[in-house]
Amino acid sequence: MAKRSERLLALMQSLRRRRRPVSGQVLADELGVSLRSLYRDIATLKSMGAAVGGEAGLGFQLRADYFLPPLTFTNEEVEALVLGLRTLVQGPDDEMSATARDVSSKLSAVLPAGRRDELEAVGLFAMPRNANSGDPRLGQMRRAIREELQVSIQYRDAAGAPTDRIVYPIALGYFRDRQVLIAWCTLRMDWRQFRIDRVDSLAVLSSHLPEPRRTLFHRWRTAFKLPDIG
Repeated sequence: MAKRSERLLALMQSLRRRRRPVSGQVLADELGVSLRSLYRDIATLKSMGAAVGGEAGLGFQLRADYFLPPLTFTNEEVEALVLGLRTLVQGPDDEMSATARDVSSKLSAVLPAGRRDELEAVGLFAMPRNANSGDPRLGQMRRAIREELQVSIQYRDAAGAPTDRIVYPIALGYFRDRQVLIAWCTLRMDWRQFRIDRVDSLAVLSSHLPEPRRTLFHRWRTAFKLPDIG
């Protein structure tokens, strides 16, 4: 059985991943402990300041997060963070690349001294991008998504035919060889995926989305029967 501290951390992570109450038995099975031990661990987390709501028979849910020191990162979690940040640094979004460098510096600053060298020593890398391949359209799209604003684009289809469209942007996908905007297209009155490299021009409008972006995002995910994104 894992050490108690490791089990408490695993329990917090399990609660973090869930957006709805989860039964004690499910948590106990996931952690490999008895239901009685699970209830004791829940009580311990509450005594440490974790805002765990619910009770036996109704399920448990983390209502608000609380600070866990970086020391609790496992080796695999450090590797995941480093690889994700290095991928962003080498990506096509200049603003996000600079942000990822800042985050990496902050992460290094708050890790215990004995673990800082681990960040540099992680043997996982992202391939460097081509020089001058930054795309300013990505920053504009991210701002529109963040501020929930409509966007006017001139878009070329696969045959090269241009169209002018007003779209409601809800998400931006970063793939190895392209970036894709997911949005509601007012011209087609349907969900569409727009390749950023086919967007000839764009303007972030002052008009807000007709509904909260989270609502639209949920509708898109439901329409395509997609699982929750963690």
